[in-house]
Amino acid sequence: MNCASVGRLIRALRLERGLTQRALAEMLNLSGKAVSKWERGGSLR
Repeated sequence: MNCASVGRLIRALRLERGLTQRALAEMLNLSGKAVSKWERGGSLR
């Protein structure tokens, strides 16, 4: 899987569970910007 595919999967699963990017970020102890970057296909590090 490439970064874009993973980003689409993360977004789909997040929305399926009714979570905002902020809520997911808080659950993972990350910034909302990190989740946004992932969903756009940016670096997954």
